[in-house]
Amino acid sequence: MARDENETSPDRVFSLFEANQLIPQLQSHLSTVQECKTVLIRTREEVGKASANAPSGGGTPVGARYVKSLQNISANLHAIQEMGVVVKDIDMGLCDFPHIRNGRVVYLCWKLGENEVRWWHEVTTGYKDRCPIEEEPI
Repeated sequence: MARDENETSPDRVFSLFEANQLIPQLQSHLSTVQECKTVLIRTREEVGKASANAPSGGGTPVGARYVKSLQNISANLHAIQEMGVVVKDIDMGLCDFPHIRNGRVVYLCWKLGENEVRWWHEVTTGYKDRCPIEEEPI
């Protein structure tokens, strides 16, 4: 969908069918992001020590893993953003899909571990306010 410069709507809106078609890709991207975040958490203390010793030539064997994890997180989040999906919480694997419901933009809401998109919420609210989706035509 082309975006008019004066438009305030999102670059892309999704049907329920389109959102559900992206779940396998999202599962892969978000799982990678979560795994890489775990690497960052596990190595941050050693990387911090190496950084503090950098003026005297300090380094760390985990440095390459740390940097690679940062790169993987960035690449996977960028890929999700390019799809038009909004990542709301990395730890939960929570994503929103802009969607037109009753003539206005809302978010279809999905989180890692769910088999399909079954929830929606207003753009001004979030996960705690999500409502079940009634059967909608595709």
